[in-house]
Amino acid sequence: MKIKIHPCLSLICVTTVAALTIPGTASRAEDAPPGDARIEFFEKKVRPILSEHCYQCHSADTKPSGGLRVDDRNGLLLGGDAGPAIVAGKPEESLLLERVQHGTKKVMPKEGDLLTDAEIAILSQWIKDGVAWPREEIPTYIGRKREDFEELKARHWAWQPLQHPVPPAVADPAWPKSDLDRFILAGLEAKKLQPVADADAVTLIRRVTFDLTGLPPTPAEVEAFVRECAQGGGDKETRRQSDEEKGLAQNVSLSPSPLVSLSSPAAQQAIAHLTDRLLASPAFGERWGRHWLDVARYGESTGPSRNIPYPHAWKYRDYVIDAVNRDVPFNRFIQEQIAGDLLPAATPADRDRQLTATGFLALGVKDVNQRFKTRFIMDNVDEQIDAVSRSFLALTVSCARCHDHKFDPIPTTDYYALAGIFTSTDNAAGLRNKMGGGGLDYYDPSMLIKLTSDVPEPPAEQVAKLKAEFEEKKKAWDAIRGTPEGLKPAANGKPTQRPFRLAFEKAQSELMALTDPAARGFAIHGVREGQTIADTEVRIRGEAERIGPTVPRGFLTTFQVPDAPAINPQQSGRLELAEWISSPQNPLTVRVAVNRIWQHLFGEGLVTTVDNFGVKGDVPSNPMLLDYLADEFIRGGWSVKTLVRKIVLSHAYQLGGAVPAGYPDVDPADRLIWRHAPRPLDAEEMRDTILASSGRLQTMPPEASPAKSLKMVEMRDNGPEARQITEAADHALYRSVYLPLLRGVTPKAIEPFDPVSQTLVTGRREATTVPTQALFLLNSTFVRQQALALAEKVSANAERTDAEWVREIYQHILDRAPSDRETTRALDFLGEYTRSWRQSSPRVAEVASATSAGETSTDAGATTAVAGQVANPDDVDRAGAPVKEDAVEPQSGRAAAWMNLIQALYASAEFRFVR
Repeated sequence: MKIKIHPCLSLICVTTVAALTIPGTASRAEDAPPGDARIEFFEKKVRPILSEHCYQCHSADTKPSGGLRVDDRNGLLLGGDAGPAIVAGKPEESLLLERVQHGTKKVMPKEGDLLTDAEIAILSQWIKDGVAWPREEIPTYIGRKREDFEELKARHWAWQPLQHPVPPAVADPAWPKSDLDRFILAGLEAKKLQPVADADAVTLIRRVTFDLTGLPPTPAEVEAFVRECAQGGGDKETRRQSDEEKGLAQNVSLSPSPLVSLSSPAAQQAIAHLTDRLLASPAFGERWGRHWLDVARYGESTGPSRNIPYPHAWKYRDYVIDAVNRDVPFNRFIQEQIAGDLLPAATPADRDRQLTATGFLALGVKDVNQRFKTRFIMDNVDEQIDAVSRSFLALTVSCARCHDHKFDPIPTTDYYALAGIFTSTDNAAGLRNKMGGGGLDYYDPSMLIKLTSDVPEPPAEQVAKLKAEFEEKKKAWDAIRGTPEGLKPAANGKPTQRPFRLAFEKAQSELMALTDPAARGFAIHGVREGQTIADTEVRIRGEAERIGPTVPRGFLTTFQVPDAPAINPQQSGRLELAEWISSPQNPLTVRVAVNRIWQHLFGEGLVTTVDNFGVKGDVPSNPMLLDYLADEFIRGGWSVKTLVRKIVLSHAYQLGGAVPAGYPDVDPADRLIWRHAPRPLDAEEMRDTILASSGRLQTMPPEASPAKSLKMVEMRDNGPEARQITEAADHALYRSVYLPLLRGVTPKAIEPFDPVSQTLVTGRREATTVPTQALFLLNSTFVRQQALALAEKVSANAERTDAEWVREIYQHILDRAPSDRETTRALDFLGEYTRSWRQSSPRVAEVASATSAGETSTDAGATTAVAGQVANPDDVDRAGAPVKEDAVEPQSGRAAAWMNLIQALYASAEFRFVR
């Protein structure tokens, strides 16, 4: 069987990265045309010298010593660990010439004959003449005009200018509550469909509260909302229930019948009050900030290969949450993340905030174990292009890295027009590449952004002491490093020099922790202007070393943006790129933004492929509504809160979930919005709701992140650093958006429920319903801890009847009161379970013994636990230390019964879905 593979999957379309700048401008090395005398000089004179004396240690066929390649022009220009090896046109500034001079301290080559004076003169002349290099044969696809691209530009919906649609006339003018509803109803009427009845008040407050804050409403909030909806001069208006709703009524309402009409003026005022309160809540920024962090592929480490922590990443997370809560206009939000360092700032605090915003471009996945610096840089650029183009434009521009885009009219020259902007930008993530590195080899403090805040001076005496210790250890290490004595095995079988290296690294780390502003927290991962500003060349077939023609920095030619700014030749072009993307004339940015907002409120975007508006993406289910929302978004000052409010107050959003017969045959996916479809709680909502219902959720944000204390050294997935992070997440009681999110170390409490991958732009998460989720809810330590916390509160209180407690637990967990039948079943279960619980069971005796010995859980004191229980025998780090997990056991049959009832409610579909 032949497997058909998407063309882009056979290419390196999305790769891992990190950052430096490619030198250029006036002294830029040249690709000389065939027949040029300088090429003949290079091939006959220069290449033989490099091949004979340098390739053995500094070529693609070796692990380049010192990170330097001399068989590639950009490898020479970028240089290795000591900096650029060559400065084109300036032999006197070229490190290569300095190192081959006789009598220098680090003369090269280390092995074989030294270069003769004549050979050195040849290299000097070659550098002086501009470092000519043979030009690649340029493939015919580069720069050609394609008629099929022009046709696609003219006809594909996403690239056409925004329309300004007039709300259509509808046959039922009483139903719409806003112009938005007219677009919905017109679409339904065209298919001879009618919207279903409205949701009831309890369903609606649960929906709105989850959608806007990611948290459930409290029982008091539900009761107050239902009461407010029913007020208004004694209005007793009720609405007709559908057959489907009659069957559900007993399970959805505090007062199952009659149902309060949401069409009354009192109800609409109550909904508006509720919406405004939720929009003003800090929880709104935490919920909707998490949506953007998905898109921004936020993570607190570099990811696979060598997983290096980003200890300052949490500052970008907090920036996002703050920006959402402050309702920073979305066009400004874009500009700050792409070019915050280039925007004016009124105060030092504003400046630091804008610098922090550029973390968007720096916090992607990076392969620091990359051997070649040129590839390292271009992979970094590719990751940035992918992040910017898919998050703001919903286009897969990275698929034009190796060739013209297979489906969309994006030529490879457009890709490298954008690439020039990012090769002129330092990706200051604090990292450098090194194959096979260790310790602090990957950490480059100069490649972090220092904040403008005043940095207090460290204690002088302590610095002097640590500096002296460092110099002493360094001297000892340098003296023995690589010597026969140092390499000789010690009694333990390891090299004699090993303790000297460890002592040196420890002294280095202690000194850096005290003197490095970044290590002390006064830095962020972000971007800044590169030392060299220049256009870049096409890389033939996407290979970093194969240089094609230079492409001027610029923007996509896929669609037109009137009055697009010209790139300042003295700057990278990021500022102009940010202005081009955030222009109200850009037809994609605003459509993509409002489509994402719609998806977060309806579960599905008007365009279902929220990250791909290209030819292979979806088409809008209601194109006029999409452009209407885009137009309203711009008119509203790009305010996310204003648009969210408008949608929540629409009649379409307030619909019930009934499914009338025949409707799925006409519109099976509910693309026309004839009902409000249920959705599962996402990973963060699930954890936060369990904590909230148990009464243990801490709404106060934590300070920083547990990852803040990690050094920028390789972190093993099952090593002590990962264990430290896992345990911090396991014991945290704050909201899930603040959990440490290192790539490859997913917190256990959210792992079963499809958390975001953190690798690529993710506007829409996968949503699965699988048996392991139910098993987690019944067996995980986290769920059992929260269930027992609530159970102990109930079992210890004798002032209320069990029936009253059943009602309260239902209200806390399901946001509704139980029916009489549910109450009876719960009471029967509690009685039977309590009777069957054996106080003398071996497990209980073990818990009682541990309790008497004082071995109780430190997790807020709500559960009784035995320390040291290993939940999974595989949870062992390489040193053999088990990952301990508290065992949760109730201390009485009554507490055990209540705990199991609570867990059953957590595992119910009603708890796990928002209707």
